[in-house]
Amino acid sequence: MDDAQSRARGSIPALAVSEIALVNFRSYASATLKLEQAPVVLAGPNGTGKTNCLEAISLLSPGRGLRGAKLTALQRRAPLDVNTQHDGVFGDSLWAVAAKVIRPDGAWEIGTGLIAAGPTPRRALHLNGAPAQAADLAELLPILWLTPAMDRLFLDGAGERRRFLDRLVFALDSAHARRSARYERAMHERLRLLRDGVRDAVWLAGLEETMAQEGSAVSQARLSTIEKLNGELAARGSEGAFPCAHLALHDVLGGNAADASALQAALAGSRERDAESGRTNAGPHLADLEVRHTLKRADARDCSTGEQKSLLISIVLADAWQQKKRRDGIAPVLLLDEIAAHLDSARRAALFEEILALDAQAWLTGTDRSLFAPLLPQAQCFSIISGAFVRYE
Repeated sequence: MDDAQSRARGSIPALAVSEIALVNFRSYASATLKLEQAPVVLAGPNGTGKTNCLEAISLLSPGRGLRGAKLTALQRRAPLDVNTQHDGVFGDSLWAVAAKVIRPDGAWEIGTGLIAAGPTPRRALHLNGAPAQAADLAELLPILWLTPAMDRLFLDGAGERRRFLDRLVFALDSAHARRSARYERAMHERLRLLRDGVRDAVWLAGLEETMAQEGSAVSQARLSTIEKLNGELAARGSEGAFPCAHLALHDVLGGNAADASALQAALAGSRERDAESGRTNAGPHLADLEVRHTLKRADARDCSTGEQKSLLISIVLADAWQQKKRRDGIAPVLLLDEIAAHLDSARRAALFEEILALDAQAWLTGTDRSLFAPLLPQAQCFSIISGAFVRYE
């Protein structure tokens, strides 16, 4: 079989969700979906729960999912189905998500849920029936997503772009989240001392040293990922349906973002300013992701809405290819919410072709099933009726 035929047919993804179960989650009282190792299309009217399903899957990776919602907001606004139990996620969960994942190294059962333990509910994670940490699931089930809310990524504040970049970094460097957390903890403790008027030089210097070490590692990981993505994007060139993007990291240290000594000196020199302003005025928490349309030589924020969407898709696809190379042929699961609605037919066909070439299990949602016609021969398509999954034949 030549490359063109292989792309047209696609092959079985090395990584796939083979079953997903939702209990008391958003619009779902209790629903289970069993799947083949192939792309998944959820088609049907707005409000039926398509995005809720994608959000549930996204919660099987570290973080608060593709909506960034509070954990209590995920609970179904109806009487709880407290007797349901599925694959190690206990029936006393306020809400629960469980999945079976197929990989080259075997089948795994993972789950998460909000547990009513004491006065404050807490989130629990399970791996093959045993308690787990978020890092345990990160390598097991790598996930990338695009949502309609991200269409404003290049127009909104730096925080959203920084979080987007960090998800791309984390996908290629699983230690990135731990470094970021250590940096944030030291930063908050230092700022608390400054606000309280504590001027213990040794204590502050120790916290600033931690911030400098972890912060420079965070910046270095970002720069390394940007270099990899730029290489992948440049290799794709300007050919095809999606424009070539070029990424850069803007940091307040002006090119010294990964220099621990420069960051430590900046922090030590800004103690009075930080105490007065009530914020830390130097560090990787202020960095911004800059994106340019290579062919047009224009900043992404100055491009049209359609061009911005295409730039985002090209970046996510580049990251997916990088992940596949890093993981010996295992592409991440892709969650693409309402991805087809704002693409012309040529770009839709190109996206579907690339999904098949990646050998990725992509989950795509849309109101119009016909938009996915080029993909449907290789995909499985479902509608959602009254909180239950129904397969299109």
